[in-house]
Amino acid sequence: MFAAPATSDTLRLAFWRIELGGRGPGYALQEIRAAAPAPAQTAALIAHVAPDILVLSGLDHDHELQALTALRDLIATHGHDFDHLFAFPSNAGLRTGLDMNDDGRSASEDDTQGYGPFRGARALAVLSRWPIDQGRARDFSDFLWRDLPGAKLPQMSDAVLTIQRLSSTGHWNVPVVLSGGQRLHLLIYQAGPPVFGGPTDRNRLRNHDETAFWSRFLSGDLPMQPPDAPFVLMGGANLDPMAGDGMRVAMRTLLAHPALQDPVPERDSALPGSAAARHTVHWPQPEGPGDLRVSYVLPARSLTLRGAGVFWPSPDSPEAALLGPDGGQPTPHRLVWVDVAMPHE
Repeated sequence: MFAAPATSDTLRLAFWRIELGGRGPGYALQEIRAAAPAPAQTAALIAHVAPDILVLSGLDHDHELQALTALRDLIATHGHDFDHLFAFPSNAGLRTGLDMNDDGRSASEDDTQGYGPFRGARALAVLSRWPIDQGRARDFSDFLWRDLPGAKLPQMSDAVLTIQRLSSTGHWNVPVVLSGGQRLHLLIYQAGPPVFGGPTDRNRLRNHDETAFWSRFLSGDLPMQPPDAPFVLMGGANLDPMAGDGMRVAMRTLLAHPALQDPVPERDSALPGSAAARHTVHWPQPEGPGDLRVSYVLPARSLTLRGAGVFWPSPDSPEAALLGPDGGQPTPHRLVWVDVAMPHE
């Protein structure tokens, strides 16, 4: 059974890859406002887990954060309030006017800074019960792929190489202001898939480097300085350290970084300590790669852990209804949560 935070000194941090985007501009907003089944189930599950800070991936971004605001309001109808919202614009769907994948076209969904049918499709967002220091938030999403030390670049034309950003969606540093003015820095990202990259293996290489970015960042190898306050890395790597497609070494390197700790969140519906207990997504075989661990909440080593889990209840649990009638909705991904002791200066 899902565990609620034990004390008021506990901070619950969560990441979830949802599926409320990608159909077209305004579609997600309409469905959320109509409390359609997918957003209604999404909101009910979030309210049940009751995170203090939630990072979402897979929600369309719009200029005034209308879709995010509508989702926040829908969550509130289930009894959980977020007073603060934040999102930078996304690289997904950002047109370049160039043939980015060398397929002879220059206006496809892949001829963008990040794959997407329109600007902001399936983007990142932050909901928080604590204030967000927007003035100090840093967006690294325009960092060029070629500028990453040790970048695994595919064959690209010079024209593409000079504009190709590393982030397929975004890499952010968003400070949240806690009690006493202490800041907790959220290091946020969503990597693209390590497949469908064509003969140059473009997606597989980029997926590796989107995660490798954080190892470099935390080691001080980039022009951007790592935060000097407590932090937590939250995101979708689309990469399992031990199985599935992709260059797994990038994930293993990040998990072993001395600045981080891996709480190894587990689900209730699998044998404790098993690889299956750590899985965060259900991609049925043979069409999909199977169940994998691709979503992460990794606190700084300086933070004190109080608990962690993957919200994936057993089919016979009353909580299973929150995943939808077939156990696979509203998204194949499962919410990952970590409880830490409230940091103090």
